[in-house]
Amino acid sequence: MASQRRIGAPDAKNRGILLDAAEQLMLEEGYAAVTSRRVAAKAGLKSQLVHYYFRTMDDLFLAMFERRAEEGLAHQKELLESDRPLRALWAFNTESAATAFSLEFGAVANHRKAIRAQVARYSELFRAAQLDAAAGALKSYRVPPEVCTPEALVMMMTAIARIMAMEDNLGFTMAHNETVEFMERYLDQLENYGKRRTRTKKLTG
Repeated sequence: MASQRRIGAPDAKNRGILLDAAEQLMLEEGYAAVTSRRVAAKAGLKSQLVHYYFRTMDDLFLAMFERRAEEGLAHQKELLESDRPLRALWAFNTESAATAFSLEFGAVANHRKAIRAQVARYSELFRAAQLDAAAGALKSYRVPPEVCTPEALVMMMTAIARIMAMEDNLGFTMAHNETVEFMERYLDQLENYGKRRTRTKKLTG
C-alpha cells in the first residue's frame, strides 16, 4: 500500500533540490506547471525520486509551502523587532518574491483542499504577528483609533501589496509608484503623529 511505502528522509539533499525546483517552476510558470515529471526535470533528477520523497503532489506542495512559511515567519519577526516596525511591515509585504509566492499558493489552496487548511493557519500566524506589531507601534506613536487602527493598517498594506504584485505580473504598473509614495508619506505621518501633536500643543498652549 502507498501509505506503507518508504519515504526519503526529510533532511535529504535531493529532497531540498526537488523543493527548490518545484518552487522555481511555480514562480516562473504557475502552480499548474508543478508536476512530478517537470519537477524532476527541473531538478536534474529521475522522476521516481519525486514520489520517493513525497507520497503525493499534495505532500510536495505542503512541504514547499511550510518550508517557506516558517522562513517567512522568522524573517517577519526579525523585521518587526526593528525600531521602525511600520516601515518594516510595509517592506515585508512588498517583497516581490514573497508576495508572488503567497499569491500563487492562494491559487493552489483554491484547487487543492489538502493545502487550504495549512495556508489559512499560517496566514493567521502572519496576520496576528503583524497586528501585534502595528498595535504596539501606533500606541507608541500616540495615534488614536479614530485616525488609524492596527486592523485597517495591516489590511491596507496587505491589499495594496498584493494588488500591485498581481498587476506587475501582468506588466501593468499604472499608479504603482504614486501609491508607494503615498504609503511612505502616510507611514511618516503615523510615526510623527505624537510629536506633531506635542508641538501643536506647545504653540497653541
